[in-house]
Amino acid sequence: MPIKAVLFDLDNTLIDFMKLKRMCVENAVDAMIDAGLEMSKEEATKIILDIYFDLGVEYQRIFQKFSNKVLGCEDYKIMSAGIVAYRKTKIAYLEPYPHVLQTLTELFRRGIKLGVITDAGRMQAWIRISALKLNHLFDVVVTFDDTGKRKPDEEPFRKALDELDIKPEECLFVGDWIERDILGAKNVGMRTCLARYGTGEEAGDVKADYEVNDIKEILELVR
Repeated sequence: MPIKAVLFDLDNTLIDFMKLKRMCVENAVDAMIDAGLEMSKEEATKIILDIYFDLGVEYQRIFQKFSNKVLGCEDYKIMSAGIVAYRKTKIAYLEPYPHVLQTLTELFRRGIKLGVITDAGRMQAWIRISALKLNHLFDVVVTFDDTGKRKPDEEPFRKALDELDIKPEECLFVGDWIERDILGAKNVGMRTCLARYGTGEEAGDVKADYEVNDIKEILELVR
């Protein structure tokens, strides 16, 4: 059965999100040190990344949490310096992986329906998509706010299929995380592709149907 739609995870599949996140944190720490934070860059960076690891990379009060943890209060001079530097970096360095735009454009040209299924919130997801100038290419974007469920729960995948009005076997899902992206897509009957250029690694008994080291290889799978 031919593939009629290709759905993608967002972070670490279309966007090198973890590289961007670390760059944002490091620049925020430099700004907070300039504002008076008495701590080494290495120690402060580790604490912030550990908080993200514990509470999720979408946690919105990271600098308040950090300030309370290391200073015992919310120091607005230091927090504001970090927040401004973080936001400037995020906008300046938000970029897709190589060949993302070319690949999506070619799939779109071929009449393949395109979409995103992400655990990010609706606004955060759309800001990233719009900043990359990819918003005109997607027929559907399903975020955490749309279902209240995170992958590998089946609901986000089923919502995307319903909105596209296609069968699971007509859809290829591309993601970097075996235990969320690949498992969730398999559970609803989609064909699956592991994005090894992201953070993708095989794990346990779950295997993707395909693997790619560059997103442009998807063009051959769909062909």
